[in-house]
Amino acid sequence: MARDFSQPMAAGVSLFLYRIFPNGALRSLRGRSGPDGQQYRNQLPLDLHFILTAWAQDASLQHLIVGWMMRMIEDAPILPPGLLNQKYPNLFAADEGVALSASDLSTEELLRMWEVMVENSYQISVPYVARFVKIDSDLPVATGRPIQERTLNYAVPGVAS
Repeated sequence: MARDFSQPMAAGVSLFLYRIFPNGALRSLRGRSGPDGQQYRNQLPLDLHFILTAWAQDASLQHLIVGWMMRMIEDAPILPPGLLNQKYPNLFAADEGVALSASDLSTEELLRMWEVMVENSYQISVPYVARFVKIDSDLPVATGRPIQERTLNYAVPGVAS
């Protein structure tokens, strides 16, 4: 929470989610299938925008922490379901993961965020985005009766019927 930034940790990394937005590239992900074969509505793919902030009493330690956290994300940019399911088991399927990548946030936007959170007490921060976090629907897809007959009715232009 933003109020936690006014009493920071002595040394470490914090994660602050500041924006959630539907992913523009994946808009029609097929919904899940239930154990009974019931098909559910399409998944909602989201991008989670957050800042990672390095905390330390000494500026040189803060710089080391920033380098370490960026290196760790670059080395393992996909969060696997085994890690993601630790707090809430079976939330992510075995074939799901979340991709992390550096994000673009202007210096002005970043400073404005800090101005609102902690009254101009800026700490070195790096913006990241977690892409393709998929939210399942609980609404089933309505199914109708099978098609019994197909009728094609067309006319050729200029020919009387």
